[in-house]
Amino acid sequence: MTGERPRLLAQVKGHMRARHLSPRTEQAYLGWILRYIRYHGTRHPAELGEPEIVAYLTYLAAEKGVSRSTQMQALSALMLLYREVLGIATGDLRRALRSFTPTRLPAVLTRDEMRALFAELRGTARLVALILYGSGLRLMECLTLRVKDIDFERNEIRVRRGKGGKDRITMLPVSARDALQRQLVKVRALHQRDLAENAGHVALPDALERKAPSWAAEFAWQWVFPAARRYRDAESGRERRHHLHETAVQRAMQRAVRDSGVAKRATCHTLRHSFATHLLEDGYDIRTLQELLGHSDVSTTMIYTHVLNRGRLGVRSPADRLEGG
Repeated sequence: MTGERPRLLAQVKGHMRARHLSPRTEQAYLGWILRYIRYHGTRHPAELGEPEIVAYLTYLAAEKGVSRSTQMQALSALMLLYREVLGIATGDLRRALRSFTPTRLPAVLTRDEMRALFAELRGTARLVALILYGSGLRLMECLTLRVKDIDFERNEIRVRRGKGGKDRITMLPVSARDALQRQLVKVRALHQRDLAENAGHVALPDALERKAPSWAAEFAWQWVFPAARRYRDAESGRERRHHLHETAVQRAMQRAVRDSGVAKRATCHTLRHSFATHLLEDGYDIRTLQELLGHSDVSTTMIYTHVLNRGRLGVRSPADRLEGG
């Protein structure tokens, strides 16, 4: 197995690059494949099959207590390994598997809780949180925004290669316009300073590094939320600046939740859930919400109808009638 592993993983990486999976997805899939191999005593996956896949995924749910979404991510990694890399057919294991972790409704903050939370946020973290709540972005979708993705004239934000590799357009909240414009003024000044110091080149997606290398130094391609420090790229030798790391925002969010007194387990993703739920409360239809969130299946969006403060048809509890009569 020791001699086979590098070659096998190289093939897996090649297939993932061909599918344009994100670096985070690549890292996650490789991790699941390695853990699967180790679970079965480092046997080559070609020697294993459906029973071993089901056994591993059942172990994840029953003994490791992973959620259904985590279990499905592991399954997706193994399906890529078997069907695309090894060319071994497998059945529809998604129907056969049932995670032991129940599906939970997402946490949602009320509008008063949102106000209390934003009162504790400052600086860049507050602007990021405002975009998450005002536009429905995921945290990494926000942090990987580039200057060219912001359209102030149309009040739009274009999300490039979101979850599932899909592009979409969502609204730019008016309440974030001024702060975002000030942020871009800072980004331009920082970019000019980097260029003067023979830096200022940003990583480009896909094959643009080769096709249009000059774009890396253009302001339009710079991160909206750049990191404070530069790093030296191993391949090009240039000093570059990565986007702001997600942990910086996550820590600020944790502090704000604690200091605001909100008695809920709120994270950065809670802002996206609150965005969706509050739009439904305001009367927007589920299809519009599906497009703004970038969901492939409307059934994924439908979960927010279950977390509204009132029933979808305005159903009144019979207990409330006793109080009134």
